[in-house]
Amino acid sequence: MPLKNDASVSVQLLRPRRFADERGWFSETYSERREAAAGLAQRFVQDNHSYSAAAGTIRGLHYQSPPHAQAKLVRCLRGSIMDYAVDLRRDSPTFGRHIRAELTAENGAQLFIPVGFAHGFITLEPHTEVAYKVSDFYAPDCEGGVIWNDPMLAIDWPLGSSQPSLSEKDRSLPMLQDFTSPFEYHAPPLPPSLNHGTI
Repeated sequence: MPLKNDASVSVQLLRPRRFADERGWFSETYSERREAAAGLAQRFVQDNHSYSAAAGTIRGLHYQSPPHAQAKLVRCLRGSIMDYAVDLRRDSPTFGRHIRAELTAENGAQLFIPVGFAHGFITLEPHTEVAYKVSDFYAPDCEGGVIWNDPMLAIDWPLGSSQPSLSEKDRSLPMLQDFTSPFEYHAPPLPPSLNHGTI
């Protein structure tokens, strides 16, 4: 059974150390003990892996509602993405606001997204692969989302003049004004910057 999701943390950017030599490098990409010491006492039960053929592919903005809400730990294995977390917690002072981080295979950064946030990303390069851990199992009856281009979210997707590649399901997600949040606010607001949330 997954541990109860910890509602006392917000989005954090993690930078696991890399140990390099003439052969390349080694990194411990996840350590339950290390993350717990950094305040992320979260157990993960499932790993997901996506491949996107084209740059400009958007996946999101997704969440799972209680009783199967998911925290996520996201990293890019190949290529690069701009990763987004949108605060969906009722009565949060940062409700509807987002934070973003560039995750690349080269920089090895990871984004921790707690329960109460929608998650999405756009690929910045072709042939991009993304892996993420989740704290509860996939439950189709609990999945939901918010449309990627909702003007209330004011997300500046790095698309230029191009149109994104989207699934039909992601094209039909609701607007924020038509959304009733299943998440309560018990945690800190969205941080103004991810620069301080590193380990």
